[in-house]
Amino acid sequence: MSANLRLGLRTLLQVIPPFFLPLVPLKQGRSLMDWIRLTKSGKDLTGLKGRLIEVTEEELKKHDKKDDCWICIRGFVYNVSPYMEYHPGGEDELMRAAGSDGTDLFDQVHRWVNYESMLKECLVGRMAVKPAAPKDYHEEKKVLNGMLPKSQATDTLAREGPSSPSYDWFQTDSLVTIVVYTKQKDITLDSVIVDHQDDSFRAETIIKDYSYLINIELSHAVQGDFSVRIVENVGKIEIVLKKKENTSWKCLGHPLENHNSLVPKKDAGLFYRQCQLISKEDVTHDTRLFCFMLPPSTHLQVPIGQHVYLKLTITDTEIVKPYTPVSDSLLSEFKEPALPNNKYIYFLIKIYPAGLFTPELDHLQIGDFVFVSNPEGNFKTSQFQELEDLFLLAAGTGFTPMVKLLNYALTNIPSLRKVKLMFFNKTEDDIIWRSHLEELTFKDKRFDVEFVLSAPISEWNGKQGHVSPALLSEFLKRSSDKSKVLICICGPTPFTEQGIKFLHELNFSKDEIHSFTA
Repeated sequence: MSANLRLGLRTLLQVIPPFFLPLVPLKQGRSLMDWIRLTKSGKDLTGLKGRLIEVTEEELKKHDKKDDCWICIRGFVYNVSPYMEYHPGGEDELMRAAGSDGTDLFDQVHRWVNYESMLKECLVGRMAVKPAAPKDYHEEKKVLNGMLPKSQATDTLAREGPSSPSYDWFQTDSLVTIVVYTKQKDITLDSVIVDHQDDSFRAETIIKDYSYLINIELSHAVQGDFSVRIVENVGKIEIVLKKKENTSWKCLGHPLENHNSLVPKKDAGLFYRQCQLISKEDVTHDTRLFCFMLPPSTHLQVPIGQHVYLKLTITDTEIVKPYTPVSDSLLSEFKEPALPNNKYIYFLIKIYPAGLFTPELDHLQIGDFVFVSNPEGNFKTSQFQELEDLFLLAAGTGFTPMVKLLNYALTNIPSLRKVKLMFFNKTEDDIIWRSHLEELTFKDKRFDVEFVLSAPISEWNGKQGHVSPALLSEFLKRSSDKSKVLICICGPTPFTEQGIKFLHELNFSKDEIHSFTA
């Protein structure tokens, strides 16, 4: 194993954040590398000698001490006692979930961490559940023939969240059309994510903060390409599949896991598909623009201001990192894109030589694959409604969410009077797409950018320093006393936290501030 990889495994902050809350110093010999080594040593980390058991709530509650600590995450129970000293958030934070279901606590910080891989040798078993009433076969078949009864499983949720959606299907000699009735008028193409592999068809629709899933093993083969169409005024989605053979289907197929379910989005789990590396190019001395191609059988458009997770297997452990997709160029809205937007996904990624994940990503060859998740994030373009002043505060690669925000705001918000970006970096060489930003100031008079450097050369004539009330108060000038303002901020956690604190001190309200965190 190379020295870089050993060092990267120890650089835990860049790899996998703590399960729950902030980092604490770890003892010598308690790095991620040491934990991986321990999990592969063959030592019994569960205390059950390889057995998997069903765990009742009563049994789980008994294991609530540091030397005997079981935690449930999404129905699976883990003995985390061996992990206590390796947890970057400290033992006390793990103990907050001792003897109980820690799923919500885990999700509050970063549910994308691949605990299944990290804790697989600590798996005690599943939570015991009460047996569910068996489904009637004929009723399920009836559902998949398009005569959908009102979903009993979603009645309770529907009363609290959106109206319960439904679906139907019909066919011609050569096509099968699946229709989703969302009963919402704000459905757009980026609300729908479709994947089909072999005979498996999966369509997830995001409805407000809920996820509606159709998950079916199709009864007949279809071709790889398909189309997705939205009828916005009635909230109808049409997914048109092409039959491989012009035969009549008696039914759509058979249900797979969680088919026809409506659940809060935070409980839906992440779905990954393999995407192929098409190109990568240098943007700065340590930042690359990666272009990945989606599978031809996938429809995925990442909403403005949301991120996805990239997943690689490193030393037999799945490592996951969040990244915000960008356009292929800051100026892409003003020129023809080099590649079709709906089949390619771009990322600006800083390479950390001493890290674990980004060097592996950088070593990928053209044609190699990486797993890409469904989108996540809570930014809504409705925040732009009647917006007059948009201020963007970015540090380093915290610039990435701002790329699509800029393009969207300048091309879609008629009420917008000005957009200003304050971009913090260490040196001039670190500034991502500087020439693009400067060119954009000439192309659109509403846009302006200020660069702030923390370690400039003596010849630098621009602003310098770190985020501060003085810098912000001078920068954040409304176009009028009552203009509607939105301030977006993204960067390393200390930058974002300090920035938000200063913004509140400058009397900007919570509704006027959006921070991007993953």
